[in-house]
Amino acid sequence: MKKILFIASHRPNRAPGQRFRFEMFFDELEKAGFGVELSFLLDEEADRILYSKGNYFKKGLIALQSLRKRKADLKRAKDFDLVVIFREALMTRSIFFEKALAQAQVPMIFDFDDAIWIKDVSANNRILSVLKDENKIKKILPLCSAVTAGNAYLADFAKPYNPQVHIIPSTIDEGIHKPIQVDKEDKRICVGWSGSLTTMAHFESLLPVLEKLRAKYGQEVRLLSIGAKSSKAEELNIEYLPWNAASENEDLNQIDIGLMPLPNNKWTAGKCGMKALLYMAAGKATIVTPLGVNAEIIQHGLNGLHATSQEDWHEAIVDLLENPSKSKQLGEAGRAKVVQHYSKKAWTIPLIDVYKKAINKH
Repeated sequence: MKKILFIASHRPNRAPGQRFRFEMFFDELEKAGFGVELSFLLDEEADRILYSKGNYFKKGLIALQSLRKRKADLKRAKDFDLVVIFREALMTRSIFFEKALAQAQVPMIFDFDDAIWIKDVSANNRILSVLKDENKIKKILPLCSAVTAGNAYLADFAKPYNPQVHIIPSTIDEGIHKPIQVDKEDKRICVGWSGSLTTMAHFESLLPVLEKLRAKYGQEVRLLSIGAKSSKAEELNIEYLPWNAASENEDLNQIDIGLMPLPNNKWTAGKCGMKALLYMAAGKATIVTPLGVNAEIIQHGLNGLHATSQEDWHEAIVDLLENPSKSKQLGEAGRAKVVQHYSKKAWTIPLIDVYKKAINKH
């Protein structure tokens, strides 16, 4: 049996990037005869500490524990036929793990789904930004047997540093994320957004649009945020649901019109469109800022809508609110697009092929 060691920061079912890029394929890999193991750095308690304000002593201890964990991984690396590193082995400037793995001639794939060569540090860890190196990826890529990138923009960045670059989009498990009938006590049309605190500013960019909706429709329209709560515009009566893995699909099916606004910058150009794909997988009409891969995922008027200006966003939402049949049609077309091009079913074999080629090269 060939064995694959996955190296990542977060525990299983915690981080969207890990969930939608490799964790969801573990069962298929096992069916194909691979043994899989995930070595992660942050348990629930460490996760809470790392993303809180202050706690620098405890954060230092987490860094030391992480270093010990990776040294232990190195000692057993030869027991595996392939190591897949998601974004980085350590959450610091260090690339000692990747260098040592390359020197040991263990096949190594580097996987990433964001423009991680652009520094992006959470607000609670600004003071620790000196420990991050946005050029780290440029040093890691040449060490790897191959690279899997979430979209063409990311792949184009990687190609000068490694000739073996494969585009593997972030994908949806179409058997889990799907349209279902939910027993909604609230029968109003729901305009919703799903995301984390790190992307809350994107949602809040639409607050002026939502204010106009409230002025036009009053409380006839339900506004919902899943995963993060805005501290602004409480008068808009935006409902909030905490993210929950067990109820994620049911919660997304509360939404009738899904929103994915993005600011126009180099970081968002590398995004892999997961919010849009989740709405679409649930059969929901989806409106996106057509930046990067969003413009490929959604064809305006065919399986969703594009919106750039505040006026565009208002017109698009009103259009779907006033035309339920159009909303339904776009939702169904969006679901079909996901199943055909961005599903677990569509990408299981190509992903396994990339892994097999990396193993067979050694």
